[in-house]
Amino acid sequence: MRLSTVILPIYRWRQGQQVWQRAEELGFHAAYTYDHLSWRVPFRDGPWFGAVPTLTAAALATSRMRLGTLVTSPNFRHPVPFAKDLLSLDDVSEGRITLGVGAGGTGFDATVLGQEPWSPRERADRFAEFVALLDRLLSEDSVTYDGTFYSASEARDIPGCVQRPRLPFAVAATGPRGMKLAARYGQAWVTTGDPKLFEAGTPEESRDAIRGQVDRLGKACAEIGRDVAGVEKILLTGFTPDRNGPLQSVDAFVDFAGRHAEIGITEIVIHQPVPDTDFAVDPEVFERIATEAPAQLGR
Repeated sequence: MRLSTVILPIYRWRQGQQVWQRAEELGFHAAYTYDHLSWRVPFRDGPWFGAVPTLTAAALATSRMRLGTLVTSPNFRHPVPFAKDLLSLDDVSEGRITLGVGAGGTGFDATVLGQEPWSPRERADRFAEFVALLDRLLSEDSVTYDGTFYSASEARDIPGCVQRPRLPFAVAATGPRGMKLAARYGQAWVTTGDPKLFEAGTPEESRDAIRGQVDRLGKACAEIGRDVAGVEKILLTGFTPDRNGPLQSVDAFVDFAGRHAEIGITEIVIHQPVPDTDFAVDPEVFERIATEAPAQLGR
């Protein structure tokens, strides 16, 4: 079981640098950040910095910990310029970048460029094309492509990624089409659990739902002759019925993580504490979890 963290891009870099460096000192496997242009209350009207420059700075401020987005979506990204950013990030970090990628939702990011929100079907269609084109752009020196939503004309990404054949994708998915994308393109799969259970579900129901998701990922892998054991299975916490309960003590977290390891989760991601928000947990307990829980989980 790997333990990672999410650091929201809310800090001016004088402070943010210390937060990212502390995450590495605590021994986290990876530190991710959200890739949004803005996010929900209470963050919408406060500082919120870009994911790519934040990760670039974090790459220069750290040396061992993996870094990445959790997650990027097509809502405001085009694969061609974004692939160039990712290639550059992978170079600056000396091969420590993971791209978390998902279909996106209907919030601020979906309309900030002036477009109408996409239907669920169009989001899924765009997501499939977005991931497939990014895969080619990050794996090939020159790509020409004429698709339904995206095009590329001799898009060049030389010298390619430090990580070969390209940097890893962590594909966020729960539905059938997303699972097929994760099976085909993902070195990892990401879930936040079942959103329908967040308000009124129980922890047991949540684990059952995640177990079902893992089973569906396995079936999607089997359909293309891939061993699902080769796909890391990442749980981003804070969105299950437990909310922040597992972060109230080391014992609570070890119990939570152990139960999810039993159903196939291989990496758990916890949010860096942010006071007066849904992620307001005791910083001292957070650091104890980071330093003490992995040994108890057999990492």
